[in-house]
Amino acid sequence: MLTTERVRLAEYTTLRLGGPAGRFSVAPSAADLVAAVAAADQDGEALLVLGGGSNLVVADEGFPGVVVRVASAGLAFAADDDAVEVTVAAGHDWDETVRHCLAEGLSGIECLSGIPGSAGATPIQNVGAYGQEVADTITTVLAYDRVAGEVVRLAPADLQFGYRTSMFKRQAGSGESGAGRAAATGRFVVLDVTFRLASSPLSAPVRYAELARLLSVPEGSRVPLAETRGAVLELRRGKGMLLDDGDPDARSAGSFFTNPVVSAAQFDEFRAGLADEARVPHWPATDGGVKLSAAWLIEHAGFGRGFRLADDPDGARISTKHTLALTNPGGASTAGLVRLARAIRDGVRAQFGVELAAEPTLVGVSL
Repeated sequence: MLTTERVRLAEYTTLRLGGPAGRFSVAPSAADLVAAVAAADQDGEALLVLGGGSNLVVADEGFPGVVVRVASAGLAFAADDDAVEVTVAAGHDWDETVRHCLAEGLSGIECLSGIPGSAGATPIQNVGAYGQEVADTITTVLAYDRVAGEVVRLAPADLQFGYRTSMFKRQAGSGESGAGRAAATGRFVVLDVTFRLASSPLSAPVRYAELARLLSVPEGSRVPLAETRGAVLELRRGKGMLLDDGDPDARSAGSFFTNPVVSAAQFDEFRAGLADEARVPHWPATDGGVKLSAAWLIEHAGFGRGFRLADDPDGARISTKHTLALTNPGGASTAGLVRLARAIRDGVRAQFGVELAAEPTLVGVSL
């Protein structure tokens, strides 16, 4: 396992931001990962476990402890009646995982195509998109328990999945999310993830209206896997949500804010304060709550696509394609990006009384 010093973390984040790591190690296997984490814990070092870096915001000053990059790879398939269990190494590229499974005729994660990052990061924040989330198909997670000092196998009930959250995220006490998540203080380090997928050439029922419209099918329809993947990739490309070195809008941490969930009473109060013609997108959430559109709130609070702070004209900006993404067009700093995020959060709170929460893991910075 190779260990070096002062590696610039911007090279390992999709935002292309972040200062140096105190020490930087690459773990090519689960055993190497466990050994590196255990050694850091034994020495009392601050630890950052790094996946694909696709939703990671690292301070300009960097991270003073040890960063362990998960580089394990591989998929294993086990057939079971009309389903197949697929076990994926934590460091395996997530979109490659989806592509491989679809090529094998396996259905259940097709709407999660194009999400950057690693497979091991997906359960941490219950990665989801276009009507699917990994909680729908995960059966077990193999993880290293840093407190007990042992490898454990966790079932869905242990994982406590919720909207863009899980037991991992709650215990880490940070804003982790996305398939490129890093856990700075979490108790568990994911080693591999097992998904139970249907053996079918057709997608799961299409539950997302925007995707159904692009596919020209009614919601609830099932379509060939390749068509579903193609449509999802087209939608993500149009929003700057695919990795593309030629697209400045792609230098982002994905959606920077989660869609806020309010109580039914809060929603009634919120809607009563809107102009009669205002139609805010909303959806039912668990426990009788209501999920609001963070993008709608941001736009109607005066922060449109391409917005940037007047005193940082060459710095971070809202994507020109998708309001939820904060991007680094080439001259941004982490400090500037965080100032922009604060301005947006504070503007939405002042306008609507709704609090936005950050999706990415924030390392060395806070909102």
